[in-house]
Amino acid sequence: MNPILFYSTNLEAEHVPFRDALLKGIAPDRGLYMPTEIPTFSKEEIRSFSDMDYYEIAFAVSRPFLRDQIPDDDLMNIVKDAYNYPVPLENAYERKFVMRLDQGPTASFKDFAARMMGRLMQYYLKQENRNLLILTATSGDTGSAIANAFYGLDNIKVVVLFPEKEVTARQRKQMTTLGKNVQIIGLDAKFDDCQALVKTAFADSELDYLNLSSANSINIGRLLPQAIYYVYAFAKLRAGTDGDDVIFSVPSGNFGDMMGGLIAYRMGLPVKQFVIVTNENDEFPTFLKTGTYDIISPSLNCISSAMNVGHPSNISRVVALYGGAMDEKGNIGKMPDLDEMRKDMVSYSVTDKETEETIQKAYEKFELLLEPHGAVGWAGLIRYLKDHPEMDTPEQCFVSLETAHPAKFPEKIIELLSFDPPLPPSLADIEAKEESYDTLSNEYEDFKRYLKERY
Repeated sequence: MNPILFYSTNLEAEHVPFRDALLKGIAPDRGLYMPTEIPTFSKEEIRSFSDMDYYEIAFAVSRPFLRDQIPDDDLMNIVKDAYNYPVPLENAYERKFVMRLDQGPTASFKDFAARMMGRLMQYYLKQENRNLLILTATSGDTGSAIANAFYGLDNIKVVVLFPEKEVTARQRKQMTTLGKNVQIIGLDAKFDDCQALVKTAFADSELDYLNLSSANSINIGRLLPQAIYYVYAFAKLRAGTDGDDVIFSVPSGNFGDMMGGLIAYRMGLPVKQFVIVTNENDEFPTFLKTGTYDIISPSLNCISSAMNVGHPSNISRVVALYGGAMDEKGNIGKMPDLDEMRKDMVSYSVTDKETEETIQKAYEKFELLLEPHGAVGWAGLIRYLKDHPEMDTPEQCFVSLETAHPAKFPEKIIELLSFDPPLPPSLADIEAKEESYDTLSNEYEDFKRYLKERY
């Protein structure tokens, strides 16, 4: 059996093996890498996952994509090292659960992708005795997860761009208190602006000598690990039985999380439907409803700050998965199968007011402590139940994703619930740590000059 190759969503770059897609980050034609095939599991294989630990499921899900590209023993060592923390499935009521993806080293779901990707990159770079400069943009949690995953590595340097006015103090300090091989840059800009600078740098031939790569969800190495926790949730909640299909509610910003879910679904995971929930940046719900895709520029500043994305990069992957083609600027060259998309997905946009009300009601009714992003997901689930009362049965299994720890948003929790959420170990003592980061204008030439002078 030949290794799975990866193609560009812009369809103008050659197909490459996983190693090249991982280390390049973005294709030469500015497209995003996608697997030329998605391996599938039988029902018996999926049922067998119920008895496995998380890292074992991670091995089982990632191995088919990496066949003949990394030895099984090495892959097992990578996933066992990456996933050494719990993944709670908290029951709210009946069979409605919140999957807490906030127990990793930076208390964010981004840890799941970043830790595995960092270890895979290090594995290949050590084999080749070469270095990389990682450029990444963050709207909140990506930066700290990437910085933590690559911190202290000799053969990888990291530059993170973030919008200064749209992250919380704790999110910022998780990035700016590290140092060593991690450099943080604040911009008076939006996340989309930060991401645009990164993408422009990748396409600049004058910077080829820097050996640039990406650690955003535009990198396929971030995307594949995000399919794992969907499989994990089903395996643990179905306990090895056939049962009914799960409905997942996914708060979505740059849409890497939901793409991971769609990949798991295409691998054979029994999913009845995905509820895709955005904040007021509603370009995807509008596209799914009308078939018209319009970028929101500048993106709207909502309290679920990591989801303030006016043009999610991974939309082009979603479009490709359903037979269409979209370039990096959001232009659709070929329409995807909208009927099929609407069968698999329902999408809602949630206002800040609804988000705040959801945080309050979830805690009052179920003692369910949510932060703004998880609250967007839960609000979408509640909206779905109202719109589809036939699905609201005690037997139907629902899983809503909580993507960050509430303690990363203390100001909002104190305002709404009148208490400061307890800090997880990963955030302990962070207030006392000294920060260091640079600031730049939102001009590409300034960013380019900065890179050339420092690296």
